Amino acid sequence: MQTEAMVIEKTGDVDVLVRKTIELADPLPKEVRIRVRAVALNHLDVWTRKGLPHLAYAFPHRLGADIAGEVEAVGTDVTSALAKPGTRVLVNPGLSCGACERCLRGDDNLCPSYRILGESAQGGYSRHVVIPEQNLLPLPAALSFTDAAALPLCFLTAWQMVRRRADVRPGQTVLVQAAGSGVSSAAIQIAKMHGARVIATTSTDEKAARAKELGADHVINYVTQDFVKECKRLTEKKGVDVVIEHVGGEVLTKSIVAAAWGGVVVTCGATAGFTPQIDLRHVFFRQVRLLGSTMGSKGDLFEVLRHVDAGRLRPVVDRVLPLWEARAAHLLLEERKAFGKVVLSVD
Repeated sequence: MQTEAMVIEKTGDVDVLVRKTIELADPLPKEVRIRVRAVALNHLDVWTRKGLPHLAYAFPHRLGADIAGEVEAVGTDVTSALAKPGTRVLVNPGLSCGACERCLRGDDNLCPSYRILGESAQGGYSRHVVIPEQNLLPLPAALSFTDAAALPLCFLTAWQMVRRRADVRPGQTVLVQAAGSGVSSAAIQIAKMHGARVIATTSTDEKAARAKELGADHVINYVTQDFVKECKRLTEKKGVDVVIEHVGGEVLTKSIVAAAWGGVVVTCGATAGFTPQIDLRHVFFRQVRLLGSTMGSKGDLFEVLRHVDAGRLRPVVDRVLPLWEARAAHLLLEERKAFGKVVLSVD
């Protein structure tokens, strides 16, 4: 079938995003076609659009990992109870084989064939998308499509960082870097829900107020304050128990210094640079654990959705734009003008 999409036919700046009619294959036996109603942006979209050296692009390429919509058609062998035409669904953005040892023990994000929609597989910047049935999730009844689309990648990533990697516990102090991002706005909520004291960093008074609304106990303006000194002051020189960060560069370097002896620094990105200068003495002598994290298991997202449904966690949407204004949406992320998620609605 034919459908309209925003695609890239080469990598580059926002001008490479173009509106185009594309051919979409029918669902295979275990696949489902979704009528996309909303798709949220992530910094992954910006990096993929600009060009990632490890990707083998199949142009025209569709960005977009976070998809909410309705089931439209199903393959002949689909058995999921969610796979009924008209059912409102959320899409899990991680693709894996579903058969290897890691997938079967629930570590599907460690699968050797793991891919992410919109990055190494075709994504949701389109009126329609075809996905494996195992990637369907129930969409909480109280959520709009645009709010639901703001959940998957950032909450799944934050959940793994806070719960699985750092194992945050009541009474700990957690530093969340760059509070305005989707991952960080989720991490603040998850850390608070698990009884932590949360310190967040951000660049403006407006974003600081938003971070406090999400539960941050203290907010440091990293433009006017040294966050290492502030963390030491707020913890009586001890340092923070856990750092959640995705900035990289000098921020990662200083995050290690801000951590307490025996503390944990979890990183999932490097928007400020891939090659930080690290004084290893701060790692081995102070016994700081530096942990990497990417996405999370499909099963964890079900737990996240239960907390959302109960009102303990909530998506943070900065604004909603039409899919056809994807260029403007990308600029909002690049210029750091959003707090939380920018979501594209699909007419």
